[in-house]
Amino acid sequence: MGIQTVALFSEADRTSMHVRMADEGFSLTGNTPGESYLRQDLVVDAAKRSGEDAIHPGYGFLSENPAFAEKVEASGLKFIGPPASAIRALGDKTAARKIADELMIPTVPGTREAISEDDEAASIAAKIGYPILLKAAAGGGGKGMRVVKDREQLADALRTSKSETRNAFGDDRVYIEKYLQHPRHIEIQVLADGAGNTIFLGERECSIQRRHQKVMEETPSPIVDESLRTEMGRAAVRLVRSVGYRNAGTVEFLVDEHKKFYFLEVNTRLQVEHPVTELVTGIDLVRQQILISDGHDLSLTQDEVSRRGHAIECRICAEDPENNFFPSTGILKRYSPPHGPRVRVDSGFCEGDSVTIFYDPLMAKVITWGQNRYEAIDGMRRALEEFTIQGVESTIPFCLSVLSNERFRRGEFDTSFVDEEFNPAVFHATSERREIAASVAAVLIQAGARQQKAAITDHQDGEQSAWKKQRLESHH
Repeated sequence: MGIQTVALFSEADRTSMHVRMADEGFSLTGNTPGESYLRQDLVVDAAKRSGEDAIHPGYGFLSENPAFAEKVEASGLKFIGPPASAIRALGDKTAARKIADELMIPTVPGTREAISEDDEAASIAAKIGYPILLKAAAGGGGKGMRVVKDREQLADALRTSKSETRNAFGDDRVYIEKYLQHPRHIEIQVLADGAGNTIFLGERECSIQRRHQKVMEETPSPIVDESLRTEMGRAAVRLVRSVGYRNAGTVEFLVDEHKKFYFLEVNTRLQVEHPVTELVTGIDLVRQQILISDGHDLSLTQDEVSRRGHAIECRICAEDPENNFFPSTGILKRYSPPHGPRVRVDSGFCEGDSVTIFYDPLMAKVITWGQNRYEAIDGMRRALEEFTIQGVESTIPFCLSVLSNERFRRGEFDTSFVDEEFNPAVFHATSERREIAASVAAVLIQAGARQQKAAITDHQDGEQSAWKKQRLESHH
């Protein structure tokens, strides 16, 4: 768009990719979120001193904080997101549930106010019935989320949830929701301008999760037909219109086995998984965010929204699938993302970078497009097999295992899929193959050109046969 950018960075992020790619960089103090990215005063002061016109808040941290949006606007800058009033109404999960109730949009049973005391929580949980879910009132992304199966777990879970929520969002309020055990997690992408025009861009399937955090997303959902898509889309539009919403947003639902949907929450920001919607609709959501914040009306109507093909996203995180997805830190000794047609990679790292303990372990997102779901899946398998990461563990083996799973390929899964299908032995075998391949490649580099060519040919023939055999076995 020809817009110059200024990147804010903490000490830990001083040499990170987003700083290198920006036109300018501006330092924040400290390493932890509380010392840097959650400091509203530092962020706004940096923006003013660097001569910025607007602030894009990204995915997390202050992106759903109404006080921050107000502070940005009061400083004379534009906030690339919804107005503070809309964030306050919908970004706060408990307030959003009240509005959904008023609009007769079905909601999951739970509290309409944040809870803090153990006794209060125990009384509410007893009425709703275990298992319950503790959730952050001020943000999403699975931060602070805890499943509580009985009264004995409640006090510790509440304390842990409040602590994690405070660290992630600077706000420790949590609320209680009935835990539905086998739902699909479906979300609707919306766009709204300042003139009151609001549209929805279809759904995203987000049921492949571990620890209540999304790992893979796709659109369209295997279970959503046109009737359900329209019904959920209209409910999402009705909800955001009721608070004068402007900019991009996502309305999340749970869908049960009878295709009955329940309102879950609104993310008043850009979603990590927004690229799948972009590939299927051809609409650049970040561009739309910037244009709307600059006073432009939407350039298309609901009838003009078209969707083509199928897209899947895999989140590549520095986590060890064999060790309950425990975060992995270190220096990226090798980091070679995939390329090719119908493959998009959004990455925050490159070879030589350090993955630290301070922030979310997401390193990259791989997105593939196909004319149908099976093409998108096979394209993703090829892309992930090409993605080389050494120095830290990653979720690539996990994603490859999911893509080969027959339940997943048939579209027969829900939010309990990972717990039911997780097989560490499969991930270990995949990791070993990748390590062996990397070691062989290193040896070949040292060989002579003629020997190298012959060795590579022999190696590829052997690997191709092995993979063909494995793929045939997985199909049967």
